[in-house]
Amino acid sequence: MHIKKFKDIPLSVLDLAPVNEGSNAGESFRRSVELAQHVEKWGFNRYWLAEHHNMPGIGSSATSVLIGHIAGATERIRVGSGGVMLPNHAPLVIAEQFGTLEAIYPGRIDLGLGRAPGSDQATAYALRRTLQSSGDDFPQQVSELENYFSDKPVGRVLSYPGTGLHVPIWLLGSSGFSAQLSAIKGLPFSFASHFAPDFTMQALQLYHQNFKPSAALKEPYAMVGVNVIAADTQERAEWLATSSQQQMFNLMRGMPTTFTPPIDNLEEAWTDREIAIFKEKLDTESMIVGTPDVVREKLSAFINKTRANEVIINSQVFHQEDRLRSYEIVAEMME
Repeated sequence: MHIKKFKDIPLSVLDLAPVNEGSNAGESFRRSVELAQHVEKWGFNRYWLAEHHNMPGIGSSATSVLIGHIAGATERIRVGSGGVMLPNHAPLVIAEQFGTLEAIYPGRIDLGLGRAPGSDQATAYALRRTLQSSGDDFPQQVSELENYFSDKPVGRVLSYPGTGLHVPIWLLGSSGFSAQLSAIKGLPFSFASHFAPDFTMQALQLYHQNFKPSAALKEPYAMVGVNVIAADTQERAEWLATSSQQQMFNLMRGMPTTFTPPIDNLEEAWTDREIAIFKEKLDTESMIVGTPDVVREKLSAFINKTRANEVIINSQVFHQEDRLRSYEIVAEMME
């Protein structure tokens, strides 16, 4: 069996544009630009931003606007959505937005599509979605988007810009639905292992077993998400990881907040159950926390287990210098 090495596959970045406690969205976007410029220099392949709503700690709600901002501040790295939650939008609007982005930054834009709303019911209503929508029409919405980008679109309504631009469409998923749909449609697939690790292998198997070649893709291409928090010492890496864990617990409690700084004493802030969950998460394959040696070993194992064609890395770190250092450590492994 061929063992994949870091240099054999592209590595990419997933950015949720965290809004830090005591900061604001403007500062978050400045940090994202700085990160994008660094990871481009370090050889990362893509820089994706994710759509979320009604979450004070995540600044990437207007995803296409932020993609344009990042693309304008960089030169070569591909920039895209990881993803746009298509049920929140009319496909024509997304076609026009991403057609515009592709026209400004040709050959650099990706359109990753998710099926979940990325929000609660009240927010879904505010986004003008019908609350009866279950995402069952997602395949039809994807087909509509593909038509808008084709050379010879069918229908009276066309996307300008958009027509003939062939913006690459990816399907994103955390279960088997999008894995099978992307396989049947012959599209690249990105699995959210960074928050649904238990379904990773099943979804990837479904994708590979059902893949049908298409004009977009001749062979299956799977990108897998993973959380990486790397630091020069194990203690600092685990301390930095408490920020992202606090974010998760606050969401579980139904009380989302801005992105909080790391904490020293878990016992003072968390219940015994939450501490146990945190320690269990540190041992999962898709939550890699540690020194360069630890990260190299665990990320290599993750790559070879999943047989991923590409890995997209989420590093939710409060302090910008630590966030940059985390991605720099991974970049050093690519060399």
